Amino acid sequence: MIHSLFLINSSGDIFLEKHWKSIVSRSVCDYFFEAQERATEAENVPPVISTPHHYLLSVYRHKIFFVAVIQTEVPPLFAIEFLHRVVDTFQDYFGVCSEMVIKDNVVVVYEVLEEMLDNGFPLATESNILKELIKPPTILRTVVNTITGSTNVGDQLPTGQLSVVPWRRTGVKYTNNEAYFDVIEEIDAIIDKSGSTVTAEIQGVIDACVKLTGMPDLTLSFMNPRLLDDVSFHPCVRFKRWESERILSFIPPDGNFRLLSYHVSAQNLVAIPVYVKHVINFRDSSSTARFEITVGPKQTMGKIVEAVTVTSQMPKGVLNMTLSPSQGTYTFDPVTKLLSWDVGKINPQKLPSLKGTMSLQTGASKPDENPTINLHFKIQQLAISGLKVNRLDMYGEKYKPFKGIKYMTKAGKFQVRT
Repeated sequence: MIHSLFLINSSGDIFLEKHWKSIVSRSVCDYFFEAQERATEAENVPPVISTPHHYLLSVYRHKIFFVAVIQTEVPPLFAIEFLHRVVDTFQDYFGVCSEMVIKDNVVVVYEVLEEMLDNGFPLATESNILKELIKPPTILRTVVNTITGSTNVGDQLPTGQLSVVPWRRTGVKYTNNEAYFDVIEEIDAIIDKSGSTVTAEIQGVIDACVKLTGMPDLTLSFMNPRLLDDVSFHPCVRFKRWESERILSFIPPDGNFRLLSYHVSAQNLVAIPVYVKHVINFRDSSSTARFEITVGPKQTMGKIVEAVTVTSQMPKGVLNMTLSPSQGTYTFDPVTKLLSWDVGKINPQKLPSLKGTMSLQTGASKPDENPTINLHFKIQQLAISGLKVNRLDMYGEKYKPFKGIKYMTKAGKFQVRT
């Protein structure tokens, strides 16, 4: 299946490679570099590239390209999902997944990759099982390994690997038994000049942190499960129960894991939580132009919109901007022409605005199109799709666990056209 893995940084340097079968020459990445040059942005590189003898499948995360080399035809999502698991595992092991951290922990990286694939096929991809096989690096463990010459490899095979529940280790014990679930929704939207929605969709996940003794069997039900029509589950979820009753029934892995991810498309009429009023006027053969934007909450169910930032790529003819914000701070880079306004929280009684003028090149013609405005924001304790957890029940164990549910909505690619 997967023959080799190459890690490429944003400069186009291969800083790590791992081969499971025969060694594939680095020259195979030349096809990837050609596609990278053609793409205007890193996110636009095609995830599947066909070459005369191989297929290159890639994901771009944390400013690193993870490129898998495959010689036979396989379902592309099989390899792409595995690459995402690799990134998540590195993040779980090292706290952050960056080029520097991977280079600093290169031995552990190779050990983990060796366990994750067996002869090119996924074997152990659960973080808690991997941590029993390969101990996560700590300062103390690194010092001991250096002195004694030992490694991070565990002494025995994890018990979970041999059971019918391979994602959970046996004999787990906790003094505080608790289960927390985070419902996180990311809204992608394009709003046109008049404020109407061109496209809007929600990418949602339910992340769990479960620290329960023994072998608990959990059920999670929703007030409105029909919202979840396009869903991807963790392997622990009993799919037949979900299909028949729309209830999530599962024996959870130990620790942090992603229970499910879902997608709510434009057909479901996605609520837009914020709006932007804008006046951006360019006039022919004028050295100045007017700039004015106001941000306000729209459908937030009484919740506060916070961590708001507004960015906009100005036309090349803009030399400088003289603006006054009613709240927050703004910066304009005359070289890259990027305007950035850090708004903070939105107070519905006094909406934040940014007003002023732009200095333009003399004699320059009016720009072909007005700049687009990009928004970033967070809304705590709100799932914008309306998804709500009804109840969480536990079977198979006699103690009462502490349970908690948290909701959050944030902006993904949220763009307002002017």
